[in-house]
Amino acid sequence: MHDILINWSPQETRVAVIENGAVQELHIERTLERGLVGNIYLGKVARVLPGMQSAFIDVGLERAAFLHVADLHGGPHAMPRGDVAVQVPIERQVFEGQTLMVQVIKDPIGTKGARLSTQISIAGRLLVFLPQDNHIGISQKIGSPEARDQLRSRMQRLAAQPDDTPTGGFILRTNAEEATDDELADDIAYLRKAWNAIRAQGLAQPPGTLLHQDLSLVERVMRDLTNDATQSVRIDSRLQFDALHAFGSAYTPSAVAKLEHYKGERPIFDLFGVEEEIARALARRVDLKSGGYLIIDQTEALTTVDVNTGGFVGARNFDDTIFKTNLEAAGAIARQLRLRNLGGIIIVDFIDMTREEHQQAVLAEFRKQLAKDRTKVTVSGFTQLGLVEMTRKRTRESLAHMLCEPCPTCQARGQVKTARSVCYDILREILREARQFNPKEFRVVASATVVEMLLDEESQHLAGLSDFIGKPISLSAEPGMNPEQYDIVLM
Repeated sequence: MHDILINWSPQETRVAVIENGAVQELHIERTLERGLVGNIYLGKVARVLPGMQSAFIDVGLERAAFLHVADLHGGPHAMPRGDVAVQVPIERQVFEGQTLMVQVIKDPIGTKGARLSTQISIAGRLLVFLPQDNHIGISQKIGSPEARDQLRSRMQRLAAQPDDTPTGGFILRTNAEEATDDELADDIAYLRKAWNAIRAQGLAQPPGTLLHQDLSLVERVMRDLTNDATQSVRIDSRLQFDALHAFGSAYTPSAVAKLEHYKGERPIFDLFGVEEEIARALARRVDLKSGGYLIIDQTEALTTVDVNTGGFVGARNFDDTIFKTNLEAAGAIARQLRLRNLGGIIIVDFIDMTREEHQQAVLAEFRKQLAKDRTKVTVSGFTQLGLVEMTRKRTRESLAHMLCEPCPTCQARGQVKTARSVCYDILREILREARQFNPKEFRVVASATVVEMLLDEESQHLAGLSDFIGKPISLSAEPGMNPEQYDIVLM
C-alpha cells in the first residue's frame, strides 16, 4: 500500500509516492519547463540525413526534433525485391519542406532535441487510442489468456462503427481489466472526439503548431498513479483539489474517494520528510542502515553505482558481511533509480562475492526490487568482472538534471585546480604574452588565494620571471573570481 502527496504552487508541482514510510518515487513538473512527451505537433521536415536514416523536424521548439526511420508510422517499411524484402530508406519516405503530424516520445535531454514518432497515440483513463491502426492490444499485465481474449472480443464489439467506418486501434491499459462496457464506451467516445479535434486543427493550422498537450502532472496522478494499492492522495491546494476532484469524477471515479485536501500548518513535504529525501537524492553518497553505503555517479554515457561495506563488520564472517550488505544495497539501488529517475546504461559494482549462491541471491533480490518500477528495466547477470549491467528507459531528465546545473567553478568536473597549478598557469601565460607584446607592466588579476600564494610561496619565481622579461608584474585580488579564473592586463 502507498500514499501519494501533492505539493502544488503556481510555478511548480511536486508529487511523492510514499511506501512503508519511505519516498519511492518523486515527480516534478515546472510550469515553464513542462515535459513534452505525448504532445502532438504539426511539424515541418527541416533536413533529411540518409546516412543516419533520420530527419530533423521543426516543431517550433528551441532545437529541431529528431525522427528516426523506425519511428515512422508502420515501422521500417519494406518493399519486395524478388524473394527479399528491402527496407525503404527514409529519404524515399519524407522530404525537406514536408508537413508531418508528429508526437513527442522522448523529452529533450541535455544537448539532444526531442525524439518524435509519426505513430500517433492518445492516452485515456482505460485505453490508449491508435487512430492510424485497427488492431486491439491488451496490456501484458492483464492476467490469463482467457481474460485477454474476452476483453479483446468486448472491445471489438464496443469499438465497431456503422457503415464500415475505420474504427482505429486500441490498447487496453491494466486498469481496464475490471471496467464495465459503459466505462469503456465512454473512454472510446472521449478519445475519438479528442482525435477529431486534433485532426481538424492539423488541417487548419500552420507547421510548428501544438495540436494536443498531454495531461498535467496532477491529472496524470489520478489517471496513472492511483490504483487499488493507493490509500490516499493528499494535495495542499484547495483550488487544485477542486479541479482534481472534478477531473477525477469525470475520468477516474474510483479514485475520487481517496482524494484529500491537506489543511495542516506545516508544509506537506516537511511533515512527511520528503524535503530531506530530495536533498539526499541529490547527494553522491547514500548511506545504508547496516553501515555500508553507495556511491552514485551520473555521467553523459552511463550511471555507475558502487557498493561499499563502510562501517558494517557483521556478526559471523566476512562473506556473510558482504552478502548482507549487497542484499540491502539491491533494494536501496532500485529505490534510488526510481527516486532520482536515472535512465540509460547503469553499471552496478556490488562488493565481490566468492560464492555463486550469494551472487544469484543478490541478483534475484535486485530483480525483485526492480519489478516495482513503472519504467521498463532490463537486467543482465554478473559479468566476468563482477559487475551487473542494466538499462532503464529514459524518457525525461533525471532529478539532478532537473534541479541542478553544472558547477560554474569546476565546469562539472567535480574538482578544481590547486592554487599552485593556477600560479604556474599565470607565469607561463605572462611569458607567452611578453614574447608577443611590449607593455610597460603586467598586472595579474586573480582570486585572493592565488594572489596570496604568488606573494608568499611563489614570490621567488614571480620575481625571477619579472627579471627575465624585464617588466614589472603587479598583483590584484578579485573576490568575485573562482579559484581557476585569472586575467592578465597589459598596462
